[in-house]
Amino acid sequence: MLPAPRALLLDFGGVLADAPSPPPAPPGLVDRLLHLVGGAVPAERIAQDLAEGARAYERWRDSVGNGEHPVELRHAQMWNDFVTRDWPQEARQAVERSATPLSYALTWRDEWAVRPGIPEALRLAADAGLPLAVVSNTLCGAAIHDFLTAVGLSGLFTAEFYSDEAGVRKPNPELARLAAQAIGVPVGGCWFVGDSVHRDITCARRAGTGAAVLMRSPRTDRERPVPDCPPDATIEDGHGLVELLTAALSR
Repeated sequence: MLPAPRALLLDFGGVLADAPSPPPAPPGLVDRLLHLVGGAVPAERIAQDLAEGARAYERWRDSVGNGEHPVELRHAQMWNDFVTRDWPQEARQAVERSATPLSYALTWRDEWAVRPGIPEALRLAADAGLPLAVVSNTLCGAAIHDFLTAVGLSGLFTAEFYSDEAGVRKPNPELARLAAQAIGVPVGGCWFVGDSVHRDITCARRAGTGAAVLMRSPRTDRERPVPDCPPDATIEDGHGLVELLTAALSR
């Protein structure tokens, strides 16, 4: 049985919302970049470099995630290092000046959808007086915040911590510790809910959270195993979180 939580720290993609993989080069973003650089880079090359850059950034994220204290890149650095590195200087500078809104556009997904049972779980926790915090790795946390606002959930959170704003990435425990500090609850009194053993459960263990809960998503089974870092509980969706919370809070 899990100890009753005093607060919840929750991942976004795979926990609060389904997060399908993006297209390799969203046509709208390609057009936006083409206009931004005044045609100095052809659309075909923009699409190719955008797709290759996204894959390179993903490889970088996986690589730094193997370290003890991974950090996050600044928006401009991501575009400079992975997308525009061979573009003409003026085109690179134009993209760098717009790096943050471009990162927002690259992060946003029209396909995002709140996972089943999540509204019920969040409201159960809020009604029980538990502070809630989002703790998410992302290129642009502002896009996630706007989605949570649009679906009526942002107001339930005391704090939202995103890697691009904090400068650190899970499994760096600092992201969880910062969130716990912001909501005024010792990290040992928090449950951490995530869909990735490698990033979320490992982060929770390193930070010393009271419980590490794995909510399964399509990404869960694609990850390499981490045999020495088992979750305290495994659930399928928000309905499973409701059951865990109800049992823990009733004792």
